[in-house]
Amino acid sequence: MPTYPTFEYGKPRFDQNTFFGRFRHFLDVIDPRTLFVTEERLRESVDLLESFKHGRLPPGVTSAQLWQAHKIKQAIIHPDTGDKIPMPFRMSGFVPFGTPVVVGLLLPNQTLVSTVFWQWLNQSHNACVNYSNRNASKPTDMSKFFQGYMGAVTSAVSIAVALRVVIQKANRLSPTTRPLVQRFIPFPAVASANVCNVVLMRHSELSEGINVLDDQGNVVGTSKMAAKRALFETALTRVVLPMPILLLPPIVMAMLERLPALRCRPGLALPVHSLVCLAAFSLALPLAISLFPQMSQIHVSRLEPEIAMATHCEILTYNKGL
Repeated sequence: MPTYPTFEYGKPRFDQNTFFGRFRHFLDVIDPRTLFVTEERLRESVDLLESFKHGRLPPGVTSAQLWQAHKIKQAIIHPDTGDKIPMPFRMSGFVPFGTPVVVGLLLPNQTLVSTVFWQWLNQSHNACVNYSNRNASKPTDMSKFFQGYMGAVTSAVSIAVALRVVIQKANRLSPTTRPLVQRFIPFPAVASANVCNVVLMRHSELSEGINVLDDQGNVVGTSKMAAKRALFETALTRVVLPMPILLLPPIVMAMLERLPALRCRPGLALPVHSLVCLAAFSLALPLAISLFPQMSQIHVSRLEPEIAMATHCEILTYNKGL
């Protein structure tokens, strides 16, 4: 039986200062079972948390029940707007709804049209997930999201098509090697598009800075150095995330396709490919988003001098963003 710490409203169940704690936290966040929660169960969970918040908790309610209610609410309800997030764009729906797109990206013997289509669909799905889970505590200019989306689609399609043309014209590649190499095209295209998306959507932070907070949660100042580090951490996460998703399946499938079972039954190739992609996606997502804490820490010596002079704290925090 799992053990549950005492419930604290508004705080995560697991320690966010350790990688393992963040990993366990995000396993809850992306749990696809929350996709099947009924409206009645969601309403009960929200009501239970509201009762706890206002000190009207019914007798007999355990910490386990409160944490479960919290898990359901955070998976479905946007924390800033209070609205339900559409099912395909929830973090808990990212793997089940994104896996078919990954399978499409990694299909062998792609045509030019299919390469463009799957890269466009992948970036469109990512854009919808990013927008649906955005920080909505402050109004955001929709042009920034559109700019990031167009930049991501353009870079992904351009790189994928360019690499495809280069590989097709590579005379040194044998007819058996060329299809294998083509399977690795999606990774550099997707990784570069993800970085492009982050830079285009958040480039203003580099010139304006982001808030840094002391140990009491008070804003000490606005730092461009913290913004630079936040963008680096976010961009690195966006590069690491597709790495196992788009690199492992081609390697695994290249080995499995040599087995007699798949050679004799070619119709099994697509189902097996889908399962391999699902397994890689399920592992990669929580690992990648657990790399850095949402509220990252930075020493004042790495910030602007005026910020260091404005506080007695040696360590400040900032919101890394997604």
